[in-house]
Parts: sequence; structure tokens; C-alpha cells
Amino acid sequence: MHLPERSRFLIYAVGIFVCYFLYGIVQEKLTRGRYGDQVQTDGTVGERFTYALALVWVQCLCNYVFAKVLLTVRPQKEDTTHAGSYVACSLTYLLAMVSTNMAMRWVPYPTAVVGKSAKPIPVMILGVLIGRKSYSFIRYACVLTIVVGVILFMYKEGKVSNLPAETTMLGEVLLFLSLAMDGLTGAVQERIRAASAPSGQQMMRAMNFWSTLMLGFAMLLSGEAKEFLYFTVRHPEAWLHLSLIAVCGVFGQFFIFLMVAEFGPLACSVVTTTRKFFTVLFSVLLFGNVLIVRQWLGAVLVFSALFIDMLYGKKAAPAAVAKKPPVEGKLSEQEKKLLS
Repeated sequence: MHLPERSRFLIYAVGIFVCYFLYGIVQEKLTRGRYGDQVQTDGTVGERFTYALALVWVQCLCNYVFAKVLLTVRPQKEDTTHAGSYVACSLTYLLAMVSTNMAMRWVPYPTAVVGKSAKPIPVMILGVLIGRKSYSFIRYACVLTIVVGVILFMYKEGKVSNLPAETTMLGEVLLFLSLAMDGLTGAVQERIRAASAPSGQQMMRAMNFWSTLMLGFAMLLSGEAKEFLYFTVRHPEAWLHLSLIAVCGVFGQFFIFLMVAEFGPLACSVVTTTRKFFTVLFSVLLFGNVLIVRQWLGAVLVFSALFIDMLYGKKAAPAAVAKKPPVEGKLSEQEKKLLS
């Protein structure tokens, strides 16, 4: 049974929300928890898991194996995407992830909120400049409104930064680099979709394959691979948390690549940006927490922009369909070339 487009979009979005909600809970347990009862040099009891590269490497390896199994069980048409495109996409994706993790240590809270929420903007801009995408004015306005709404909703007063100016500037540079890499990742994905239209599983397999190799090389050079293995030998219970993170990450990324393959990186970026917004909003509705006026304004902006964008897409569909018949023969010839 072939589900309608909006039903698939809703399923993918809910899948991303649920998987990464559980992912965040387990990740916090892994990275903020203590392992063992050995007294550390700072007087605290137990070791902390501090192996960021190893954590991402485990996730990428599991994602690759999952996608490989899916494609083995249900083979698809050959992926004609050039390997260099996947290498570039994997590199920008990893640089964005590393830059974000480093920047969050050195930027004040307001900057972090804006940086986390503004990702759709570089994805859209570089998608136009490099990915050769075109968007309407309404789409630009809706995305910008969603970003502003999320910032208003998530921001908290009373967060004062006592970081030195030099450290803050370094964090802002890293945050800008992260946003630029997110935009480049989206642009390359748009080029890949336009050139060869791979499936979500094919993109997931290829990108995680190259990411696993790059991270493995970085772990060996930095010595983190050996330290990570020693840590897991001393504290084998960490494998349980790593396994849970891998499972949540596998299914979360599976939905992400389905979203990217069918609806594009901009739609996926908007979904991942609004994920925390909906998580907090649901907790408010479930547990009766009170929202201030600014947060209600942010919620209204997000829902209004999502609703307007949904209506715009519905109205634009007939026009797109109407333009198809004159170039039907040309399109079918292109499809033949892709399948040959």
C-alpha cells in the first residue's frame, strides 16, 4: 500500500522525534553518568565517558551495517552517485557535528540557542547557491518564522555567561563553521538527489561507510581508539548504553535519510530544528508547566508558519502536475538513462 505524501512525511517526522528523544535520554546517561567507584583526581567518584569520536564511530558503524542489511534483504536499483559526492557529504557532516560539540562548550547560552535553531537558514541559502534549488518567497518567510519561533520558545532568561571574550569568540567561530558545514551538507545532498536520486537506504549506507572510515582514522591518529577500548574493558556496562544509543540512532537516521531522499534536506532540517520545540511543548501539556508570554508567541509563530507552508505546498501541487505532460517524454528518457 502506497501512503500519501503527507502521511509519509508525518510518519518520518514522528519517527525522528521519538527516536532522538530516547537517544537524548540514553546519551545523557552515558556522557554525564559515572562508571566505577574509583576516586578521581578532582575528588569525584567514578569515571566519565569522554570519548566523543568513539561514540559517533559506533553510531556510524551500526548505521552502515543496518543499511547494508536492508539493501541485502531488499535489493534496489544501482546507486549511480559518484563516490566523491558521498565523501564530501560525509566530511561536511562530520565537521558540522564536531564543530557543534566543541562550540557548545565555549559560547554563551543565547548564542547556543540561536546557533542550534538557525540551521535551516544556511541549508536553504547554500541549497540555492550550490545545490541549484529554488524556493518561493513564502517558503523563505516560513522557514525564517519557524527559526525565530523556536528561538523565542527555547530561550531562558537568567543564563549569564562568565566565559572570557577570547574563548567566546572561538566558540562563535566554531558555531559559524558548524552552520556553514550544515549548509554544505544540505547543498551536496540536493546535488546528489538531482543527479542520481538514490534511496534513503543507499544514502545512509554510503555516507556512514565513509564516515566510519574517517572517524576510525581520526581515532587511531589521536589515540582515542586505545583509550576507548581500555575504558570499555574497565566498565563493560557502558556497552549497554552504547547499544541503546546505537539502536535509537539507527532508526532515527533511517527516518532522516528517508526524509532527505523524499522531501529534501531543507524539510529534514526544519523537522530536526522543531524537534526540541515539540518535546518541550508536549512536556508542558502533559505535566501542566506554565508558559510565559514570549513562549506562547514562539509557539504561535512555529505553528502558523508550519500551517501556511502546508497550505502553500497543497496549492503548488496542481501547478507542478500541470507542467509535467509537455516534458513527459524527456523525463522518461532521463529515467531510462538513470536505470541503464
